[in-house]
Amino acid sequence: MGTPLISVKDMVKTYKLGDMVVNALRGVSLVIEKGSFVAIMGPSGSGKSTFMNIIGCLDYHPAKGEYYLDGVDVFKLDKDQLAELRNKKIGFIFQSFNILARTSAIENVELPMLYNSTVNAKERKERALAALKSVGLAERADHMPNQLSGGQQQRVAIARSLVNNPLVIMADEPTGNLDTRSSYEIMQIFQELNDKGITIVMVTHETDIAQFATSNILFRDGQIISNVVVKDRKIAKDEIPKLPILDQNDILT
Repeated sequence: MGTPLISVKDMVKTYKLGDMVVNALRGVSLVIEKGSFVAIMGPSGSGKSTFMNIIGCLDYHPAKGEYYLDGVDVFKLDKDQLAELRNKKIGFIFQSFNILARTSAIENVELPMLYNSTVNAKERKERALAALKSVGLAERADHMPNQLSGGQQQRVAIARSLVNNPLVIMADEPTGNLDTRSSYEIMQIFQELNDKGITIVMVTHETDIAQFATSNILFRDGQIISNVVVKDRKIAKDEIPKLPILDQNDILT
């Protein structure tokens, strides 16, 4: 099957809170193959967010154990090497969108490429526009965030995560601030990206959202207690609620 995209073995992570030691991860082992769509679940304090921060190379304080990303021994990298790996191979999406309020959609999407000296301004704009087109927002490229709905802002965040052609997208509660329709539209985009071969690792507390993934991993007390294939997987485009047709009397003037 070749080298897995993510390979974790016996990962242990502890924090010190005063005199107390918190065991955030207790010997976690996991393999995520290229092309997977994985939903990570678990109650607050279960270790899922700690795990996401480590495999996303956001945590500079290494855990014990082994972690390979696309064959690279991550725990042997220094901060600069870790940042380079993160920028080239990982795209991030967060619950709060994390887009700049005073910057247009296309300028937000261009941001990750500002640190890439090999991409000139013309190519940067072309790639950003192509990414917005892939999430259905090309016609709103010049709109400011306050001119976009929550779902559209999250699409901008997804487009931004795509511009450096990452191997994996890591999404932390990507639908947490969205209504049901917008959430399912985001899942449709994720499924379409996954169909194109992009690996997606998503943290969610919503069981219905997890059903759009191909497998569900459940954390509890710093350990993985189950890792199962989703048998009755939902297809997002078939699940998106239709907007009601308003009668003329329902329309406020």
